[in-house]
Amino acid sequence: MIARLRGNVLEKGPEDAVIDVHGVGYRVNLSTVSLGKLPADGQPVDLRIRTVVREDAFELFGFLSPAEEELFQLLNTVSRVGPRMALGVMSGMEVGELIAALSRGETSRLAKIHGVGKKTAERLVLELKEKVRNLHSEGIARGTTPRAPVTSGNKADLVSALLNLGYKQPQAEKAADVVIEQLGPDASFQALFREALKALRSTP
Repeated sequence: MIARLRGNVLEKGPEDAVIDVHGVGYRVNLSTVSLGKLPADGQPVDLRIRTVVREDAFELFGFLSPAEEELFQLLNTVSRVGPRMALGVMSGMEVGELIAALSRGETSRLAKIHGVGKKTAERLVLELKEKVRNLHSEGIARGTTPRAPVTSGNKADLVSALLNLGYKQPQAEKAADVVIEQLGPDASFQALFREALKALRSTP
C-alpha cells in the first residue's frame, strides 16, 4: 500500500492533483482546503497517503498533515461515511475548525457543508464527539476555538487556490469578489471555491 508520496505537482483539478514521482504520475484525491494549499505546478510536495482498494477502483487520498490524516480515518469510522464523503466533510472547514465543531456538537454548522445535511451532521456528532476530543495533532487540543469567518481571509485563501490552479491574478480576484458577495462571508471555503470555478469556466 502507498503511504507517502514525495514528488512534484504535475497538475491540479477541483478535486484531485497529479503528483509526479520520478516520471510516474499519481492521481491523488484531496480536500478543497488542501488543494488550495498545494504549491504551484512543478513545485515539490510531500503528501501522506491513504490507499483505498475496492473491486472496481484503486484510489489514493492525500493529506498535508498528520492531523488531517487522523481526522480522515475517524470520519471513515462513522456509519454510511466513506472515503469520498469524509473528504467532502473535510473540504468544508479547516481541520482545527472541524474538530472544534464536532467536539462541541455544532450540527447546524456541520449541516451547512456541501453534501452533509442535517441527518449526517447529527450522526457525525453522535459518533465522533468524544473521539475528536482526544485528537491532539499539530497542537490541536481540547477546546480549540474555531476561527470566525472573515471575508478578507476567505478571499485570500480563495485567490491563492485559484492562482495555484493556473488562473491569473485579476481573474482570481474578480471571481473571489463575485462569489463572496453572492454567498456571503459565512460560506464555507468549499462552496466559495466551487462557485468560483464555475464562474471562471463559464467566462469566455
